[in-house]
Amino acid sequence: MLAVAQFTELVSELNLRAPVLREISTQQDHVQALALMEELIEDYDTNLVAIEALSNSIARYEADALSFSEFNQLGLGGDPAVATLKVLMDQHNLNTTDFKNEIGGKSMVSQVLNGGKQLTRNHIERLAKRFGISPALFFE
Repeated sequence: MLAVAQFTELVSELNLRAPVLREISTQQDHVQALALMEELIEDYDTNLVAIEALSNSIARYEADALSFSEFNQLGLGGDPAVATLKVLMDQHNLNTTDFKNEIGGKSMVSQVLNGGKQLTRNHIERLAKRFGISPALFFE
């Protein structure tokens, strides 16, 4: 196990080399963070720590960025994955029967929307691919 001093040194190095894992302050940083997230999830298990840190950084930026205010209002108080799915449905004029390849039949989609079931990692990956978005948008 690493000593605290060694761990602190590693974290300092990471902060210098990948500040986006800690903080996103511009739209350009946000775009780069989303692209990085897409690459990292290709090897999810190996990159889990980085994915979680980057996901938190992305979420903090999106919670405060003016360009996400409408999206944030739709998701108040609920599951961010469901909020994202609802936004996608609204933006693309889709209903519960339009997600057979990504989530399943109408009943499964309805259960997800009503909180009875949760989107799985596979659901999120297929939705992200279909809509050309980062899977990070489905996480808090």
